[in-house]
Amino acid sequence: MSRQASVQMEVSMHTVDGDYTIGYGRHSSPREGRCAMEWVAHLAGEPHSDEPRCVSPVLRAFCISFNDDLDDVTRQRLRPYLARTIGTDTDGRDEERAWMAMDWLVRVHTPTWLALAGLDGAARRLRTLPPVVARDELAVAHEALQAVRADARGAWSDGRRGARVFAWSAGRVASREVAWASAAGAAWAAARLGVGDIVGDRVRVAARATAGDAAGAYVRAREGKATRASARIAASSILRPTIEQLQRSGFELLDRMLPTVALVLPTASDAAAVCGVPIED
Repeated sequence: MSRQASVQMEVSMHTVDGDYTIGYGRHSSPREGRCAMEWVAHLAGEPHSDEPRCVSPVLRAFCISFNDDLDDVTRQRLRPYLARTIGTDTDGRDEERAWMAMDWLVRVHTPTWLALAGLDGAARRLRTLPPVVARDELAVAHEALQAVRADARGAWSDGRRGARVFAWSAGRVASREVAWASAAGAAWAAARLGVGDIVGDRVRVAARATAGDAAGAYVRAREGKATRASARIAASSILRPTIEQLQRSGFELLDRMLPTVALVLPTASDAAAVCGVPIED
């Protein structure tokens, strides 16, 4: 029986208790905590690291970024997925996963922000593209993104009239950062490992800029008299519902990238018993 199957059979018998917490960022030792991938290394009986060898590089990249984009409460929703990553290093699905992430960036993430800004035609153009699963579809997506990027930039530029441009330059940057923290960074990281050529880079850049300008235009329309400081606060507050929507979609994307066995992770003590590894201090 494979290590993945063995762990899956055992951990499915357990439930998560309050002592099992996924932390933010990398930790030099378990005393400081564990992020998602550090917990996977522990489950798999590997040395403490956020790069467990038993996990596919694409999934590692996605989970590391997604882990750090989530708030402390939402991050705990990663727990049921962790044991399912074990053994994916040899399952041969990394190219498929990278294209899934690229497709999500183009046909889910970016049109969500365009629609929020009222650019329904632009959003529809991306959503109705053929699934981005290979180079030919990527080239089509790039052409479409170039067109809708101009729409998003125009929405931003039109909204500057009567607004305090200096304040909203900061607001635009803040909106881009907030929009990117909606699982897009995770999808970018995953896609880059499998679609790392020049067209792939251009598509990711265009997706980020388009989504950011659309998010900024939406925020400014609702907070047109903002100061530089309040523009940043406004971006975070006004965009929160859409961030949460896209984070839910990010969890769904992660689920599709993983083996289909559904698991509930054990407590730290149970995990150590399953893997035969003592809990490190």
